[in-house]
Amino acid sequence: MQVPEATVYQFSAELLDGTPATLEAFRGTVLLIVNTASECGFTPQYAGLENLYQAYKHRGLVVLGFPCNQFGHQEPGSATEIGAFCEKNYGVTFPMFAKVEVNGEDAHPLYKFLKQNKPGALAFLSGGKIRWNFTKFLVDRNGRVVARFGSTTAPKSIAPHIEKLL
Repeated sequence: MQVPEATVYQFSAELLDGTPATLEAFRGTVLLIVNTASECGFTPQYAGLENLYQAYKHRGLVVLGFPCNQFGHQEPGSATEIGAFCEKNYGVTFPMFAKVEVNGEDAHPLYKFLKQNKPGALAFLSGGKIRWNFTKFLVDRNGRVVARFGSTTAPKSIAPHIEKLL
């Protein structure tokens, strides 16, 4: 008997409004999973992420935002405040989840899985830890993590990688 390959579809999380959501709902799409923050120097990337989502959603891309307050306490707001900020300032329409931790013992299981599958550059030094807000993981239509991009990677530069998966 063959053991099924682990994918992102085995995970679930709450949306900003508290509704439980399973990543199984996104089966068959290409996912760009991002840890976000509202008070970060990289916060303007919300606009680029929304642009990617609008450009490719009809072809099967879904961007998933996971607010995180672990880096410089740059996501201090409540779920309602985060949602209002994203919508008002960047017109975010892609799914946003409730705040999670991405590193440490209390890291969300999805993020433990993402880091295990794509530990990133210099993983031997960092143990695969996420270094800052707006780290991006690209997941193919089969739920496999295929790439990891750091905070400084502009969303538009990920477009060629997305194109290959669509």
